[in-house]
Amino acid sequence: MPRKSTKERIIAAALQLFEEYGFHAVTVDKIVKNSNTSKGGFYHNFKSKDELLYTIHDSFITYVIDKAADAHSSYATPAEQLYETIRSFVKMFEMYRAHVTVFYQESLYLSPSYFDSIKKKRDQYKIMMFTVVEEGIQRGEFRKELPVPITSMAIFGMINWTYKWYKADGKFTIQEIADIYADLIMQSVLTEKARKNQAYQHFFLKNNEIVKE
Repeated sequence: MPRKSTKERIIAAALQLFEEYGFHAVTVDKIVKNSNTSKGGFYHNFKSKDELLYTIHDSFITYVIDKAADAHSSYATPAEQLYETIRSFVKMFEMYRAHVTVFYQESLYLSPSYFDSIKKKRDQYKIMMFTVVEEGIQRGEFRKELPVPITSMAIFGMINWTYKWYKADGKFTIQEIADIYADLIMQSVLTEKARKNQAYQHFFLKNNEIVKE
């Protein structure tokens, strides 16, 4: 396995420290010590501890935006786009659970310019979700009685909370969790006609497909 770069080691150490002690309680010296790097290495990669916190936040938000954009460009129907967006959103926690945890604990400590940048990306992702839900309703795939903002925010709320309980060594793999979420959401938003569409049957779990004792 390739040795981690200085930047990767600094981020990994900062994630652990910020999650355990909080942003303000952790010094650059502590990050350098725990990452087995140097102050020169730190300031070569980050202008400040603020920029390091921003980088941690930006990484997972950029990831989910890119995956949602891929889903939109790769699939022709809103149903397929939503299904793939949900699954990529859930699977993000396998790589970025610590990043999300630190985001929710420490995002208020971002400097105004960094906070505004993160907010713009969060708003961008929200608009992407609103758009695919709206398009699904307009094309008759999603139930028209479901308000777009409430439906979209319910999806966000349901998936975002995963960071609180997901464990890599838990009973269910992240792939299985993604499939469960996708089934729950797609069963809820699709019209009866769309649920019966043979092209969409892979959205749904089969009998005893994931059940575990």
